[in-house]
Amino acid sequence: MAIDQVGGDVGTEEEATPVFFVAGGTGISAETLGNLIIAQFPGLRFARRKFPFIVTVAQAQTVVEKLDAAKTDSVTPLVFSSVSDQQIRQELQRTQCAFIDLFGTHLDTVERVLHVNAAHSSVASLHGVGDASRYDQRMKAIEYAMEHDDGASLRHLDQADLILIAPSRCGKTPTSMYLALQHGLKVANYPLVDEDFDGNNLPRPIAHLQDRCFGLLSTAARLSQVRGERRPGSTYASLAQCSFELRRAEALYRAHRVPSINSAKMSVEEMAAVIMQSSRLSNLG
Repeated sequence: MAIDQVGGDVGTEEEATPVFFVAGGTGISAETLGNLIIAQFPGLRFARRKFPFIVTVAQAQTVVEKLDAAKTDSVTPLVFSSVSDQQIRQELQRTQCAFIDLFGTHLDTVERVLHVNAAHSSVASLHGVGDASRYDQRMKAIEYAMEHDDGASLRHLDQADLILIAPSRCGKTPTSMYLALQHGLKVANYPLVDEDFDGNNLPRPIAHLQDRCFGLLSTAARLSQVRGERRPGSTYASLAQCSFELRRAEALYRAHRVPSINSAKMSVEEMAAVIMQSSRLSNLG
C-alpha cells in the first residue's frame, strides 16, 4: 500500500511510521490534533494519509482494510479518528492498528459534566457553512485579504481588523489568508520596501493605523533562502540585503511600538495564535 509522504518527512516507506487521519468530515480536526501529538516525537519519521468523509459502515470497512494492510511485523500504524457516528467508530475500532479516538475518548466525560447526552452529529459541520452569518463573515474576510494583499489596494484600510507589515517573503500573505479563513478577520498586508527604510516613519498609507499594525520578521539566512527560490542570485535574495531590511524593519517596529514576531521557525497556525493574542483579537468567523 502506498503511503503519502507529507511535509518534511524523509526516508523510505519502511523507515516511516504510517499515520492515518480518519474523519466523518474534512479531517481538519483529526489532522490538527494528530499532528500536534506526533510532533512531540521529532526524532521519528512519519508517513501521513487522510481518509475524510467516512459516513457509512461500508466505507469504514474499506478503510479498515487499507489501515491493516499498512501494518507489518515491525511497524504498527497510528490512526487518529474524529468520527462521531457510534456505529462507524465501532467498525473503525476493529483495525489492528493503534486507534486513537479523538472524539469518543472525551465524549463521556463531557456528557457527565453537562448532564446531557451528545447528539453525535457530524464534526463536518464545524468546518462547513454552519451558521450562515459566520460563513458570510469568513468569505468577506477572504475577499478583503485578497484585495489588500501586498499593498495591492489602499481602499477601506480603515476597515481592517489587522494590518501585517514586513519585508517581502516574511509570510504576510499566508498568515493574512489563514486569519481570514479560520477566524473571519479582515487582514490587510503591506510590504516594507527600500524607500520605507530611508526614514524612520511608517509608510504613509498606514501611518494613521499604527494601532492595527503587526510586524513580521525572519532570520537573514531563512529570508535569503526563501527569496533565492524565487529570484536566485539576485541582490534581492542576497544575505546582505536581507540583513539590512530585517534590521531596518525591526528598528521601525521598535520606534513605533509595533508588536512583532519572528516567523522563521513558526507555522502559520502558531503565528496566527500569537498575533491574535498579542493584538487581543477575537474569532469573528
